[in-house]
Amino acid sequence: MPELPDVTVYVEALRERVIGHALTKVFIRGPFLLRSVKPRPQDLEGKLVREVRRVGKRIAIGIEGGLWLVIHLMIAGRLHWKAAGVRPGGRNVLAVLDFDNGSVVFTEAGTQHRASMHVVAGEEGLRSLDPRGLEILDSDVDEFAAALTSENHTLKRSLTDPRLFSGVGNSYSDEILHRARLSPIAMTSRLTREEIERLYKAARESLIEWTDRLRKDASGKFPEKVTAFRKGMAAHGCYGEPCPTCGAKIQRIRYASNETNYCPTCQTGGKLLADRALSRLLREDWPRTLEELEDLKRR
Repeated sequence: MPELPDVTVYVEALRERVIGHALTKVFIRGPFLLRSVKPRPQDLEGKLVREVRRVGKRIAIGIEGGLWLVIHLMIAGRLHWKAAGVRPGGRNVLAVLDFDNGSVVFTEAGTQHRASMHVVAGEEGLRSLDPRGLEILDSDVDEFAAALTSENHTLKRSLTDPRLFSGVGNSYSDEILHRARLSPIAMTSRLTREEIERLYKAARESLIEWTDRLRKDASGKFPEKVTAFRKGMAAHGCYGEPCPTCGAKIQRIRYASNETNYCPTCQTGGKLLADRALSRLLREDWPRTLEELEDLKRR
C-alpha cells in the first residue's frame, strides 16, 4: 500500500500538472470504485483544480466550488499520467480523469477491488474521510508520545493505526522499528522515555529519508515505480537477507496477507518471534533463537 513517502510524491507530481487546469471529464470504469453518491463525479467536470493534498494515505484533489475528489489507492491501486488525447486501455483501468493538459489513469492490479474514490463537498466532507492520526513530521516528541501511549498495543499495530499516526503502514513501520532497534511486538505501555524518543527520531528520519529518495527516483517525472518493496530497505521485504546493521538474517511474522520483517539481533535480543502458522505447526519445537532455527534447517 502506498504510504506517506509514496503518496507525498504522487501529490507533488499532481500539483505540478493539474493545479490551475480544468477537469474536463471523469470516466469511471470500475463498478466498485466510487463509494459516494452526492456530489456526483459529473459535478466536477469543467471546473478548475485549486489544490492537491495528502489526507493520511489518501490523495485529495480540490476542485473550485469547494468539491473534493478523494482517491485511496489501498494495496494495488496506482496512478499514471498520460498525454492529452491518449486513450488508455487494459482491464486494470478503474478510472480516467481527463484534464485540459493530460489524463490521470487510475489502475488496480488483482481482483480484490479495494481501491476507492469519493466525491465530497467542503472541508467537513474531507474531514469525514480522515482518520486524523498524528502527522509525525509536524509533531514534537511529546505529541508523538501522547499518541503512542493513548492505547496499549504492540508497536507494529500502533504505528500502522491511522487513528494514531497518519500515513504509516506495513512497509515503513518495519523500517522505523528496525532503525529504532525496537521489537514490533513491544507493548506501548511498557516503553521507556528513551525508547519513545528513539522511536520518534527513527520515524522522522525514515519518512524524510524515503520521501527524499522517492523524489530523486522520480526526477521530476510522474512516479511510475510505486511499490511496497524498495531496494535499500533494511527490513521490509528482506526476509532471509542479511541485516545491514549486524549481518543476521532478517526474519518475519506472517499473518493474513501481511507480514512483519525484523532483525532478531538488533530488535528482539536474539529471540525469534512466533510466526502464527509455523509456531502452531511446530508448537514446543518452535525455535527460540537464530541458532536453534539454523539447527532446525540443517536436520
